[in-house]
Amino acid sequence: MRIAVMATGGVGGYFGAKLALSGQDVAFVARGRHLAAMRQRGLTVRSGSGAVRIASPTLVEEPGALGSVDVVLFAVKLWDTESAAAAIRPLVEKGAAVVPFQNGVESIERIAAVVGAERVLGGVAYIAATIAEPGVIVHTGSMARLRFGPIAASQQRVAEALLAACKDAGIDAELSADIRRAIWEKFAFLAAFSGITSVARQPLGVVRADPDSRAVLEAAIREVWALARSRGVALPDDFVAQQMKFADGLPAEMRSSMQNDLMAGNRLEAPWLCGAVARMSAAAGLEAPVNATLYATLKPYCAGAARP
Repeated sequence: MRIAVMATGGVGGYFGAKLALSGQDVAFVARGRHLAAMRQRGLTVRSGSGAVRIASPTLVEEPGALGSVDVVLFAVKLWDTESAAAAIRPLVEKGAAVVPFQNGVESIERIAAVVGAERVLGGVAYIAATIAEPGVIVHTGSMARLRFGPIAASQQRVAEALLAACKDAGIDAELSADIRRAIWEKFAFLAAFSGITSVARQPLGVVRADPDSRAVLEAAIREVWALARSRGVALPDDFVAQQMKFADGLPAEMRSSMQNDLMAGNRLEAPWLCGAVARMSAAAGLEAPVNATLYATLKPYCAGAARP
């Protein structure tokens, strides 16, 4: 299977490296110092489950230089969605399917608006991974899982082929019959987790151990649960309790990628996470004061370094 990774951040770098190591034809899209480092030293993934190094990865700066591919693993930051979708349009025009592995719940529609809905599937990545330095991805904890699935029946074959490739690579992957629900399940936790860890500037262990910050985390998840239910997404009655139990089982040192971006002075995905909860809830006539407050607190940092 010929796979393009758009682009080689924590998610794309980790899973792309696993697929390449298994013998799949994987091309990595990257730019700047990250691209230069991988051209010189290869791609390295550091993980508790074992280090992986791709000595001579296939690297391009522009996806259009690849010709045809079967699948694009789409894992760019949410603010780059439209521009990255435009960059992969030549691949889609040659028959590529696109599987977004992004953090929000609006990726399918945003990408489809640029490349057409018929080639865009749904996907969810469960992993804590980031670029530690140019050419090096660091995976924290043991969680590394993919769920994806078709939006239309015509996409079933390519979804099954990607699943087979993932299984051959030893990736914990699952084909979901209701991928939209899976996307909302992740979003409910991630929007809350990223918001509270970023505002607190603390890892999950500190947040969940303090009764007040734990209550904020739980209330933020509950707001997303209510929003999802209002939109016809069948999250169960005990969903919030399940998510808090899930949080208790995660590594205490786990930090959200948005928290890492905040501490590094980078742009934040808050407008599409806690901000999206506040926006979509308001449109649905629902109250979401916790997510709205988290977003309001983070807004001065969303463009990068704090404004005066």
